Amino acid sequence: MQPRLTLVTLGVADLDVALRFYEALGWPRSAYASEGVAFFQVGGLVLSLYPRDALAADAGVAPEGSGFRGFTLAYNTASREEVDAVLAHARAAGGVLVKPAKEAFWGGYSGYFADPDGVLWEVAWNPDLIPLADGTVRLPP
Repeated sequence: MQPRLTLVTLGVADLDVALRFYEALGWPRSAYASEGVAFFQVGGLVLSLYPRDALAADAGVAPEGSGFRGFTLAYNTASREEVDAVLAHARAAGGVLVKPAKEAFWGGYSGYFADPDGVLWEVAWNPDLIPLADGTVRLPP
């Protein structure tokens, strides 16, 4: 099996609310669509939004649960200043600032926001993981 991650689907409580939030971040929704789901091209990855109950049913699990989900999504930036700008943009779009940006123990600068469904996003400047022109990052050799 090749190491690959191609699509991340977020189970959302209200698809319209989640869609408005991500569009308010400035992310264009893909024209590729099906009823009741939204897709966004994010670099070489696809982010999709799908109703939580339907996603849980598809996986055969209960939709209940809240609090820390055991993962975060990350948005790497090219500078410390961009971290602050992205966090401010997320707040203006309706996100919740969870942790203001500060110097990180690993040598970078990061903070966190939550989307309308409580999904945590880390916004980080890491001197070893600067995004390329297409928005992707490459691990050092």
